[in-house]
Amino acid sequence: MSLTASSPAEIAGTLAGQTPTVGVEEEFLLLDAGTWHNAPVADAARDALAPAVREQTRVEFRRSMMEMVTPVCTSLPKLREHLTVNRAAAATAAQAAGAQLVAVAATPVAEPDRTVEDTPRFHAISRHYGPIAHDPALCGCHIHVGVADPEVAVQVCNHLRPWLPLVQAMTANSVYHAGADTHHASWRSIQLERWPSLAPAPYLNSVAHYERTVAELVGSGVMLDDSMVLWWVRPSKRYPTVEIRVADVCPTAADAVLVAGLARALVGTVLEDIAAGRPAVRPPEHLLRAAHWNAAHQGLAGTLMDLRGRRAVPAWDMVDLLADTVAPALRRHGDHTLVTAELARLRAEGTGADRQRRAGDLPAAMRKLADLTVRA
Repeated sequence: MSLTASSPAEIAGTLAGQTPTVGVEEEFLLLDAGTWHNAPVADAARDALAPAVREQTRVEFRRSMMEMVTPVCTSLPKLREHLTVNRAAAATAAQAAGAQLVAVAATPVAEPDRTVEDTPRFHAISRHYGPIAHDPALCGCHIHVGVADPEVAVQVCNHLRPWLPLVQAMTANSVYHAGADTHHASWRSIQLERWPSLAPAPYLNSVAHYERTVAELVGSGVMLDDSMVLWWVRPSKRYPTVEIRVADVCPTAADAVLVAGLARALVGTVLEDIAAGRPAVRPPEHLLRAAHWNAAHQGLAGTLMDLRGRRAVPAWDMVDLLADTVAPALRRHGDHTLVTAELARLRAEGTGADRQRRAGDLPAAMRKLADLTVRA
């Protein structure tokens, strides 16, 4: 139900003048520090969590994964504080369970135990999707930005679609698979293409159009049920937010804060577009999919598609374009100084994929990521 009887444009105008809330869900791998195989010890790790952060964890699909979530935040410094505390607590708990917590987005070597956590829901997914559900574990970073009106949330998702390949490239952090360099920056993104409902979100006109589309996909068998809306961006089913799901789990809490700040500023920017009646850029679906594949392949090391002009440009030109586009919203939210500094750091250090490759080999890369995972 909408906040008022006003039109989506009027509601968007009201929301654009506010600072949206933000929250982050992070998934981590539990790895054996000797072999770097996945370690199926999530239950023991969750049990070992300090009581103060136990409510910030969730049961994940695979027994080698650990998920930590932040509370709803209004400022990026507070978000960074929660992320840092969550990561430190999870790493300590993982060590107590005999594993290393690593912010890496794809299984780097192997996952000998591919059983799912013992819940009716996870077993139903396993039966429905078969071997796809038992591919090696993957870890993402999901960013929630507060958009309280459902009709506006649908429109926000439409406007965000052309920017999401850039978010994907900036967060690429999954180089290795089966012990070797895949020559992709985000192997997680490539592997997820086997899931039929993991894709760019379709362009949707309204909440009714969203509900009709989901019902059709459930009826087709592609989605097990309406909770399997796994698009790269979606109106959240559980919260009054827009959820951006395209990012790999970030190497550091600072990287996650950067992406969350940019995501919030993007939402603030497109709310102004919606309020002003400016239509969303609507690239052809084949080009949108191609832009995502290329972002997963290259990260920020090559070119990315500018979907507004339908042309390839240097990746960092797209980063600069994003920074310029959202600068007014960043200033309005009080985030401009922090995000500008973090962008400079990202330019100097590179993506998670760049940092993995600079480490030299897989064991060195995993040791580096394990250190970055808990770096304040």
